[in-house]
Amino acid sequence: MNQYSLSDDLFSDDVKREPIRAGFGRGLRAAGEANDAIVALCADLTESTQMHLFREAFPKRFIEIGIAEQNLVTVASGLARAGKIPFTSSYAAFSPGRNWEQIRTTIALNNQPVKIVGSHAGVSVGPDGATHQMLEDIALMRVIPNMIVIVPGDSLEAEKATRAIAENGKPSYLRLAREKSPIFSTLDSPFEVGKAYVLREGRDISLLGTGLMTYQLLVAAKILADQGIDAEVVHVPTIKPLDAETILASVRRTGRVLTAEEAQINGGFGGAVAELLSENLPTPLKRVGMQDRFGESGAPDELLEYFGLTGGRIAEITKEFVNNTAQYHREY
Repeated sequence: MNQYSLSDDLFSDDVKREPIRAGFGRGLRAAGEANDAIVALCADLTESTQMHLFREAFPKRFIEIGIAEQNLVTVASGLARAGKIPFTSSYAAFSPGRNWEQIRTTIALNNQPVKIVGSHAGVSVGPDGATHQMLEDIALMRVIPNMIVIVPGDSLEAEKATRAIAENGKPSYLRLAREKSPIFSTLDSPFEVGKAYVLREGRDISLLGTGLMTYQLLVAAKILADQGIDAEVVHVPTIKPLDAETILASVRRTGRVLTAEEAQINGGFGGAVAELLSENLPTPLKRVGMQDRFGESGAPDELLEYFGLTGGRIAEITKEFVNNTAQYHREY
C-alpha cells in the first residue's frame, strides 16, 4: 500500500485552491535553476500557461515562437537534438490539437526529450466553449510510441511532475487545467512517473481518477461511506505508462471499477484501464467522463455539474453501478 499524505482541510469549505498550471510554472523555473540545459518555448500564451516565470528568470533560454504551433514543436525537437531539454507550452486545443503530426514525426519518432505542455484542457476551461475545451488530448497522446502522458491532480503535483519529466530523458506530455481547483495533496505526498497511489482503502469498488477528477472521487467516496458503500480511491496521475500493479491490486480487492476523467472516455484514461482489465483481470467497469460529445460554454463549476463530473454526481452514478453490478474476482 502506498503512503500518501492528504491535505488536512480536504473537505472544508475553505480547502485551498490554485490553478494546476501555477504549479507547472513554479516547477519549470525550479527545473531551470537545477539544469541549465532546460529551455522554454511558447506559442504566444506565456502568462496564460505560466511559462512567464521561466522567461523572467532565464530570458536568454526562452523563445517566443508566436502563433505557430507546428513550428513550436519542430524547433523544440531540433533543440533537443542539439542537447537541450525543451519545454513547449500552449493551450491543449492547439498543442497537441493542431500539431499532432509534428509531435509524432519530429519528436516521438526520433525519441527526442521534448516536453509538450497542454494547458487549459477539459470542460473546466469554462466560458471559452467547445473550441477551446480540449477533451481528446489524452487519447491523442497516449497512442504515440515513446510518449509519456501525465495528468497532475493539483498544483503541488504539477510542480513535482514538471521537475520529474525535466530529467526523464523521454518525450512527455503534461496536461494542465485552467481554473483554480482543490489541493488535495501535500508537499510530502509522493510523485513518481509511472506510479499510481491509493488515497483511500475500500472493499466495494475501486474509484480510479486522474487530474482534477481525483478530488471529486474523494468527495464521492465520503458521500458513499455515509450510504454504506466502502469505496477505494486510487489516484492515477501517469496515464502512460499505466501502473498496472497498483491498479490490478486494487481491483482484486474490490471487484468493481469506476474511472473518472475530464476528457473523452473513448480512447482516454477509461479506455486505457479497460484495455488493462480486459487483458489481465476482466472486471465490471463504469467510465465517467465526456460521453462522445463536445463541451459547452459556461462557468467551470456549472459545466462540471452539468456533465456529471462532480463528487455528488459521481456518487450517484457509483451507487447505481454498485447496486446493480456483482463483484468479480480473480477466478473469472
